[in-house]
Amino acid sequence: MSKKIMKSDNFLEYIPKKNDRYRWVQKEDGLIQVIVPRNSILDKIARKLFKTPEQFKIDLDLIGSFICMNIDGSNNVMNIGELLKEKFGEEAEPLYERLGTYINILRNNKIIHLEKAGN
Repeated sequence: MSKKIMKSDNFLEYIPKKNDRYRWVQKEDGLIQVIVPRNSILDKIARKLFKTPEQFKIDLDLIGSFICMNIDGSNNVMNIGELLKEKFGEEAEPLYERLGTYINILRNNKIIHLEKAGN
């Protein structure tokens, strides 16, 4: 799923998709919380030895929550950027640099994966 993005590819055309192994919960305040299970063998050993939780929760801020609500499997990065600009205006600037960094952080942590449009 984490295929390398070629320099010749247009990153803005990629469609982010959520990892089905994680739960995405909208809290009462409207912000998103990503719940990540810790169920690998190493995690199970750590839970027994150090009493670590079975899952951990990642609380997203307002802009991060908005981005994740728009990762619906059909919006590409460019569409999400346009929605961000419409909703947050200058607060989201520099828009595509920030959005690209955020999408790559989610991708590198396997919270989402990117698919090339048409695949």
